[in-house]
Amino acid sequence: MHIVITGATRGIGAGLAAHYRDAGHQVTGTGRSAGAEMTLDVTQPADHAAMATALAGQPIDLLVCNAGVYLDKGADLETGYAPDLWAQSFAANVTGVFLTIQSLLPHLRAADAPKIAIISSQMASHTRAPGGSYIYRASKAAVLNVGRNLAADLAGQVAVGIYHPGWVQTDMGGAEAAITVDESVAGLVARFAALSHETTGVFETWDGQPHAY
Repeated sequence: MHIVITGATRGIGAGLAAHYRDAGHQVTGTGRSAGAEMTLDVTQPADHAAMATALAGQPIDLLVCNAGVYLDKGADLETGYAPDLWAQSFAANVTGVFLTIQSLLPHLRAADAPKIAIISSQMASHTRAPGGSYIYRASKAAVLNVGRNLAADLAGQVAVGIYHPGWVQTDMGGAEAAITVDESVAGLVARFAALSHETTGVFETWDGQPHAY
């Protein structure tokens, strides 16, 4: 398979890239840093156009939209959540996902059984609303909605799944998080493998549990 993973320079993205490479798959990993295999700032339309051109003629079997930011972690309700943080977060976590999929749609349609996996969060669900992290929660709820609608528009063409990767021990999740990157990766890989046209539009946890919207 040819697998494209955004945000593949660290954390879950890097773990997924390593797993698939070790399994013998072709992996194109993207990141904002100069050290990335393919440079992609998901907020920049020009980067998406350049990536699509660089991958011309290469079908994509699995696109994992993993790149994202959590800029309002620990923000105070009275003084935090500045407008620019809303704009930056939605540009990366929502618009960036849509632009990635839009730019690579011809490559996905060229594959035999293409799939899109969107990394959202349990914090997107209306059933988990303990307060705080307003920007991150809202952006992850928005990208969940994007994924559900894409599943409808691409029905019979590309299977789309939305996933909560777990509370993972990464820079974003912190050292006290519940699971390791390896545990998250193993679960997500199994979820992606199970994704099909029959299950398109699912919102699931890393360990296979259906999640309330």
